Amino acid sequence: MDTVTREVSIRELRSQLADVLGRAMYAGERIGVTRNGKLAAIVVSVSDLEALEEFEMQQDVAAYRRAKAEDDGSRVSLGELRGDAAS
Repeated sequence: MDTVTREVSIRELRSQLADVLGRAMYAGERIGVTRNGKLAAIVVSVSDLEALEEFEMQQDVAAYRRAKAEDDGSRVSLGELRGDAAS
């Protein structure tokens, strides 16, 4: 992952938690936390998380608008969707 500025193991995180949080909060670093040598989580600042959530919301709104624009008004019943013969 190119945006991770540093990686620490879970063991290192335990002893360096204040430093890791400070780097994320004040320096805007994205710090990967590894478990058994594999990336397990990322510590990011609140502003990074808020930016990600805003981006996701914009994507959701755009997808909704596309779906509304492409809606031709036709509908199927649940039975038709399931393929029930009785519907």
